[in-house]
Amino acid sequence: MVIEVFGHKSPDTDSAGSAIIWAWFLNEVKGETAEAVLLGKPGSEAAFVLERWDVPTPRVIESVDPGRPVIIVDTNNPAELPEGIGEADIRAVIDHHRLAGGLATKGPIDVTIRPLACTATVMHELMGSDASRMPEWVRGIMLSCILSDTLEFRSPTTTERDRSLAERLASELGLDPSAYAAEMFAAKSDVSRLSDKELVRMDSKEHEVHGTRLRVSVIETTAPAPVIERRIGLMAAMERVAEEDGLDQVLLFIVDILEREAILLVPNDLVKGIASSSFGVEAAGDTVVLPGVMSRKKQIIPSLRI
Repeated sequence: MVIEVFGHKSPDTDSAGSAIIWAWFLNEVKGETAEAVLLGKPGSEAAFVLERWDVPTPRVIESVDPGRPVIIVDTNNPAELPEGIGEADIRAVIDHHRLAGGLATKGPIDVTIRPLACTATVMHELMGSDASRMPEWVRGIMLSCILSDTLEFRSPTTTERDRSLAERLASELGLDPSAYAAEMFAAKSDVSRLSDKELVRMDSKEHEVHGTRLRVSVIETTAPAPVIERRIGLMAAMERVAEEDGLDQVLLFIVDILEREAILLVPNDLVKGIASSSFGVEAAGDTVVLPGVMSRKKQIIPSLRI
């Protein structure tokens, strides 16, 4: 039976790219039959990367058949996984996030979670000497994953292992990593064709704080002004998404890649209180600036207080 390899819902570049990388590794190196699939439409940056390296967009699935062998990448959180994951034959988890808990498996599995900025970096280390067999397009996808998740080494999650690998891959591909990252971020920043609700859902994760269920959404951009100008519509979309998903609140952080800060939209008193208790800032209007905050994984989610 074909092994399905997938990351989290609302797939970003690392989630989509890592699924593709590992499916290649299983097929071409391990001699297994695997397929990369997605749990949603890829974001604008991920779509750019797939087109840039001439990689077909994987098919989208909403659920997993009982007994289907699967490998989970770039998450270990059941809330970010498809319907039926508990009945699937989970073979492995490859990730770089905190251990969320809640996944139940039918037997012992391989679990690799390393404190690196990018799942693709973890995969390169797992491949060992077989990484030298990666064709150009796989190297390109891997480089894209690292540049995306580290925000071109600006994110505090960046490690020397991520940076060193990205620089080596760029050299092998004959690319200037800064120039290529600028192309990726330009694609990420063009949100003109996305609806407010699509923007809210594009890069988001569910998280619970003392019984309060949140969706923590992030928009990473080099051009925050056009996004902030849409804040009235975005805040209305946040309310609709919370109702549809049965959540208490959606938090939306607009990460300014160049200024290295986040702008939090503040639609109500609950979010105003979260801004104060979590980040020590008082919101006077419907936005508040969080200097130095760029990483949801390392700076936002661990700081959240109600």
